[in-house]
Amino acid sequence: MEGMDIPWMLEQAVSRSPEKPCLIWEPFEGESITLSYRELQMKARQLARGLHNLGVKEGDFVILHMVNSPEFVVSWYACAELGAVAVATNTRSVARDLRYFSRHTEAVCAITQPSFANLISDSCEDVSFLIVTDSNAGQAGVIPEHIDYIPFDEVYDSERSLPALSRDPQRNLSVQFTSGTTSRPKAVLWTHANGVWAGKLSASHMRLRFDDITLVYMPLFHVNAQGYSMLATHWSGGTMVLQPKFSASRFWPLSLKYRVTWASSIPFVLQALSKHPVPDHSYRFWGPGGNFSEYFPQFNVPMLGWWGMTETLTQGIVSDVHHLGPTGTIGRVADEYEIQIRRDDGSLISPGEDGLLFIRGVRGVSMFKEYYKNPKATEDSFDADGWFDTGDIIRMDTNGWLFFVNRAKDMLRVGAENVASSEIESVIHSSGLVEECAVVGQPHTMLDEVPVAFVVPLEKFDVDELKSRIIAICSENLADFKVVRDVYVVESLPRSTIEKVAKNVLRERLPKIEV
Repeated sequence: MEGMDIPWMLEQAVSRSPEKPCLIWEPFEGESITLSYRELQMKARQLARGLHNLGVKEGDFVILHMVNSPEFVVSWYACAELGAVAVATNTRSVARDLRYFSRHTEAVCAITQPSFANLISDSCEDVSFLIVTDSNAGQAGVIPEHIDYIPFDEVYDSERSLPALSRDPQRNLSVQFTSGTTSRPKAVLWTHANGVWAGKLSASHMRLRFDDITLVYMPLFHVNAQGYSMLATHWSGGTMVLQPKFSASRFWPLSLKYRVTWASSIPFVLQALSKHPVPDHSYRFWGPGGNFSEYFPQFNVPMLGWWGMTETLTQGIVSDVHHLGPTGTIGRVADEYEIQIRRDDGSLISPGEDGLLFIRGVRGVSMFKEYYKNPKATEDSFDADGWFDTGDIIRMDTNGWLFFVNRAKDMLRVGAENVASSEIESVIHSSGLVEECAVVGQPHTMLDEVPVAFVVPLEKFDVDELKSRIIAICSENLADFKVVRDVYVVESLPRSTIEKVAKNVLRERLPKIEV
């Protein structure tokens, strides 16, 4: 990766086709906007100069708290041009989360949209300044008068030059916070080599072409849209059609308007689209994470299976658009990684069995650099031979195809979000209302599962009042997708050992939520 960083990657695309559409913005309100590769680079450099004028320097952390928008893309690349570290935060985060993100990274500033300005101003007290865009991803927004901020468009500087920055693939690039089994999210730190790897390998796995056009509606603060879609598209010189978020009613009109050829997706999107008529289209493939083509034949679209994590940057397991494999598979190990699937005793599984997935790559290149400011979590995630414990249970069929089974760690999968049950449990415990609690996932037809809590009250409460108070406390302290959907009051929790709650017993009590 010597000599390769994100500014270099963008420069390659500019030198090949400077006027080619790089980003097409399709807001729900207002006019569409098209940026060429040259225009994206120019805006990123101008914003980088403006940030530098305001005191941001190489190595500083900058919070980007925005839903999908051109300003997010420009800001992310501006940080890369300046040598600053982009901290892309989940826009469903609450004040408690953002306070932690800001303090953990010691962010010097934040860039956000009007709808989040008050939240960021109140939560990120230690930042030196706040930059706010002029709209909420195209929709009009009002910024409270008491907030001290700098308008986004006033930061651009087309006059001064940036300080010289050597091409260092190991320079820190970005942070994404990911839920783990601990009560607080971990800051996954990427290098520039990681970012280039994410773009290059994602493009290779999907066989992207120069003339490919992708529709992006997954949130750019996640590895899926950031690595699989944005960076892969810019590595291959394609075009990205960007929406603020998914819209079933707009999906096909935009797909037809721009002759979109591929999209990264999730099962929820497939289910939502299945309720709409399917027109003749130009899609070569979708990437919903599994080969679900047989379940949705009406789309007439090959569906790629894959598996990856923020820590792996791209797909560590992937199928091929020409060899999709059996229904439901996530594919086979990617050529650039090593995997092991281990039994409980550490031995390797045989075909037909399942076990815990471990993956190995090169730290700072094909694997993340570290959990920022959490050396113990970093050390605990790797064994002595460099194998990373993914926490996922994977099954191998008799022909070598791999299938996702479940999370081994105490995690929930809510839509596209990983949620640590321990984080929710710690909030409920902090209420002082319960003696014990256990959070598990209840099956859900659209979201895979949703969190619910089983609690042993500290004292006698009216059941409905207790439920309302616990849900209110969760709503105040957790992102909306982490808030428990229901609370079950019990006299005691089942145990598998004296110390461990038998959560499998609790899950068996829960019917699937049909939507």
